Amino acid sequence: MKTPFELFLMPLSTLLLGMLSALLLPAPQFGLSLSHQLMTYFHLSDINQLYTLVFCCWFLLLGASEFFIIRFIWRRFIKV
Repeated sequence: MKTPFELFLMPLSTLLLGMLSALLLPAPQFGLSLSHQLMTYFHLSDINQLYTLVFCCWFLLLGASEFFIIRFIWRRFIKV
C-alpha cells in the first residue's frame, strides 16, 4: 500500500523533473508550413499559442518519462 507522502511526491516529482529537463533539452521546432497547418487544425489565432501548447506538452512528457525511469531504477536496483 502506498503512503500518502509517496502519493503526494509522484505528481510533484513529475513536474520538477519536467522543469529540469525542459531547461536542458530543446523543445521541438516546426517549420513554417507545419506550424500554419497545426494552427488551422487546432483553431489557434497565432504561433505563440501553438508553441505554448507544445512547451506544456513537452514539459509534462519529459517529466513523466524521467519520473518512471528513475522510479524503475530506484525500485529495481537501489531500494533494498
